[in-house]
Amino acid sequence: MKSAYELAMERLQQGAPTVSLTDEQKKQLAEVDSTFKARIAEREVFLKDQITKAEMSGNSEELAALQKQLALDVRRLQEDCDAKKEKLRASFGAEKR
Repeated sequence: MKSAYELAMERLQQGAPTVSLTDEQKKQLAEVDSTFKARIAEREVFLKDQITKAEMSGNSEELAALQKQLALDVRRLQEDCDAKKEKLRASFGAEKR
């Protein structure tokens, strides 16, 4: 007799089977990750320098705006990364057909 967990996993597998990725596909996904991590780091370095300057000058409005900008930029870049990886994964599935 199967457990509820095993039955749920079987149903999940039927609805959305797992896809095995080749080494080349994994490399492409890792490359996208690396590119976006670099972009995020670049943005953080740029804005954190400005945040530090705003802290030193005591300008709380500018500080808040810069912190908000950093959060928005990081979130946008992460969303772009996820979208690009999803597009790649979709193309991997299309290659098999």
